[in-house]
Amino acid sequence: MNTLLRWCKFNLVGAMGMAVQLAALALFNRWSGGHYLVATAAAIELTLLHNFAWHLRYTWRDRRDGSTLAQLARFHLSNGLVSMVGNLALMRLLVEEAHLPVLAANVIAILCCSIVNFCLGDSWVFASQRNAEAL
Repeated sequence: MNTLLRWCKFNLVGAMGMAVQLAALALFNRWSGGHYLVATAAAIELTLLHNFAWHLRYTWRDRRDGSTLAQLARFHLSNGLVSMVGNLALMRLLVEEAHLPVLAANVIAILCCSIVNFCLGDSWVFASQRNAEAL
């Protein structure tokens, strides 16, 4: 599959994931009494699991290496780390310093992390077994 088609599939999954994350963030932020960073972290984890399932079966379905658990671990170590650290740092900056609303700040944070996440997913998480081990 060519990279442009895979990028389009990645962005479709990402759009669905963004909807999941924003809905979860709104709900978790209400439940956590306005502790938006805790709510953000919980929403990110839910979205990571959602996106992994879709990427495994749709975006990179031609690259399943037989070990879903290993791919999930790589996904959390790469996309999860980028999403968690990037989103939390940007949320803190955009909400506290730029005074943006929580959901608007989260949209910006998600978009900022997406390119790095695609590159990591394509080159490591869902790479062929041989390429993943080489990295």
